[in-house]
Amino acid sequence: MPLSTVGTGREDATTTPWPVPQERRTLTVLFADIVGSTAVTERLDPEDVRAVQFAYFDTVAGVLRRWQGTVEKYVGDAVMALFGARTSDGLDGYRAVRAALEIQAALDRRTLPGGVTLRVRVGVATGEAVVDLAAARDGGHGMASGAVLTTAARIQEYAPAGGVVVCAATHRATAGLVDQHALAPASLTGKALPVDVWRVTRPTHRRPARHDGPLIGRRREVATALDQLTGAVREHRPRWVALTGPDGIGRSRVLAELRHRLTEVDGRAVRWAVAHCPPYPEQVFGPVAQLLRDLAGLPAGGPPDAVRPRLAALVDGLVPAGQVGPTVAALAALLDAPDRSAVAGAAAVRRVLLALAARRPVVVGVDDLDRAAPELGRFLHALFAAATDRGLPLAVLATHRPDRTDPLPAPAGRHLIELAPLGTLHTGRLLRRLLAGSGRPVGAAARLLPLVAGRPGHAAAYVEAMPRHGTAGDPAVDAGAEPALPEGLRRRAAARLDRCDGAHRAVLMAAATLDVPVTAPAVAVLLDWAPERVAGALRRLTDAGLLEPSTRGGLVVADPAVRRCASDRLPRPVRADFARRAASAGLTGMTAPTGATEQAGVAAARAGAIRPTGVTGRVGARRPVGVPHRAGDPGRVAPVHRAAPGPRTGVARAAEPVHRAGSAGQWPGAGRAAAAAGVAGQLLRSLPTGDGVFDRGSRQPTALPGVARRREPGRGSGDTDGGRPGWAAAVTGRPAALPQRPGRAGRRLTVVVPLPSRPSGVAAAQGPVTGRRRRGEGLPRPAVPLPARAA
Repeated sequence: MPLSTVGTGREDATTTPWPVPQERRTLTVLFADIVGSTAVTERLDPEDVRAVQFAYFDTVAGVLRRWQGTVEKYVGDAVMALFGARTSDGLDGYRAVRAALEIQAALDRRTLPGGVTLRVRVGVATGEAVVDLAAARDGGHGMASGAVLTTAARIQEYAPAGGVVVCAATHRATAGLVDQHALAPASLTGKALPVDVWRVTRPTHRRPARHDGPLIGRRREVATALDQLTGAVREHRPRWVALTGPDGIGRSRVLAELRHRLTEVDGRAVRWAVAHCPPYPEQVFGPVAQLLRDLAGLPAGGPPDAVRPRLAALVDGLVPAGQVGPTVAALAALLDAPDRSAVAGAAAVRRVLLALAARRPVVVGVDDLDRAAPELGRFLHALFAAATDRGLPLAVLATHRPDRTDPLPAPAGRHLIELAPLGTLHTGRLLRRLLAGSGRPVGAAARLLPLVAGRPGHAAAYVEAMPRHGTAGDPAVDAGAEPALPEGLRRRAAARLDRCDGAHRAVLMAAATLDVPVTAPAVAVLLDWAPERVAGALRRLTDAGLLEPSTRGGLVVADPAVRRCASDRLPRPVRADFARRAASAGLTGMTAPTGATEQAGVAAARAGAIRPTGVTGRVGARRPVGVPHRAGDPGRVAPVHRAAPGPRTGVARAAEPVHRAGSAGQWPGAGRAAAAAGVAGQLLRSLPTGDGVFDRGSRQPTALPGVARRREPGRGSGDTDGGRPGWAAAVTGRPAALPQRPGRAGRRLTVVVPLPSRPSGVAAAQGPVTGRRRRGEGLPRPAVPLPARAA
């Protein structure tokens, strides 16, 4: 039998070798074995056995190559393959399951030598393993080690002949993508407890789950999209609206909200048709079939005898009477088999949409367009061009990732709406809503806030992974340790990390282990590289959005999930070597925020000005963040003053009152400077305040130790940091000070001054407080004079 491995496209591709020979990776293992192979070999001649084996291995290898799997070994007549060994796309489990199903179908179709019919069992398991990256590129025995390999071999024994079974981790990774049902728990050799297994039958054709979670912090994006869609209807000028953003940013949720809100325009009902694009589509016109089902009101898996009557009712009056029969037949054929042969059915759907748009407004929504086959892109472009030529009230609303490249020219009426990460306040509100709605303690929001990076999908994943029985005061909830990284976020982070080549991945993984701000000299010490080489890699990683300025100088990994995934991939010997080099260079002795603390500062800086905790005027009510009083010029924030607790408030003060002179909210980067000064911390119930120094004349922060300057809009190109925030500190390893502007040196500086509860010389109010308090009565005198309105 052959012992050579199978070359597998993207799985083997690499540009620059990664300097660490091994990684701890989460991968998926496929184990396929022939049923009754002994009986087959007993009745065949050895030459016929060899011919059958070669045909079997050739069939399996071709399927694995198609789904980018790497053969780890051949064991007798069994095949073990790895998915995600070299690179991951976040869908390793799905690709392995699709390969397993295709192996079964391919063996059923192929006639083997001697008329032999082979049936195989396939087991698919997902888990952590140590991977030899050189072997994963070249193939060979021993490229991976871990319990997941044994688990895959054991659970395939519980699969029926011609069936595919998966473990619990693979079941979770493919939920909603394939049809699967639970089997009886399997008792595996060496396992103390039975293992849950599921049988997979086919890719799912059901619509994805409804996105009905809370929508917070998207008022501007929703309003912009509604304005574009209503403009297309009123002006009879088609618009192509693209909602872009990284995975987990909430693209699908915004699409669902727009469909819910836009039901009519100027009294005219809007007809929606929405489709979702699954990954690795086997049916290229599957989304077009979903659009047709949405128009006709046909649920997936409905009775076949109801399809043609519904289609006839849909096209009635939209096509000439003589074309109703052929049109219904083409549409029915599209629903039966939406593959490349359904070109006529896709053209019929386009004609129906155009005819419908001539009567009423139509919005065609496509979710995850970056997953679709090129045929769907051509369908949408042809539809949009025809509607533009006819001046129809039609709009195309598509969601996709920012890195999607359209092979066709962008339409003239294309409008891009980018969904940015949520600010700190909106992220906190979302976490509280999710925690309260799921019966989990809302006190856990403070720990989760710096981990979700402003992405609603990350927030939902962390909340879902929390135990439901935890309550406030429970060590599992209130402990200071970071929660475990959810599986879905780990898959996304791994895919994002693997988009980097070897050198940049090395820099990012080394940077993730640092407990100090990431600088070129620090990373160069760990990797034993020249600082100039590291500086170039840091610059490109920052441009790619994987690194961003730290609140205390240098850089930090932008996404906490990527940071944890990158750090967890390092084997113990490499981690120990990094720790030894860091200790010898004195890097561990530096004080800098780490883990959740650093990410809290960065998250607070994203939100702009970081403001202290405030107390509302209602009895017993607190607001998480003090809201400043804005007076005069909207570009400046008036000072904030909080009164001492009096007998009318009934609320104990969480922190000393603070008067903040100057503006920390409108100048670009002021939020980071305030965070670096020590303002960031617990960002939901209380924001610890610290000392920050501001130039009162220029309304900009002066130099603070360890604060890297963000480039100010409108400044010239002579900045030494090249316009990249934090580069003066990241490249040199030294804090970057903000230079004084000419003529500002003599200006007096003001500082954030804590206000005592009762300044000396101010008598306490006499007698009980009755009636309505007059303005200013009972308030302490501020240490710094305040404007009349603020006092």
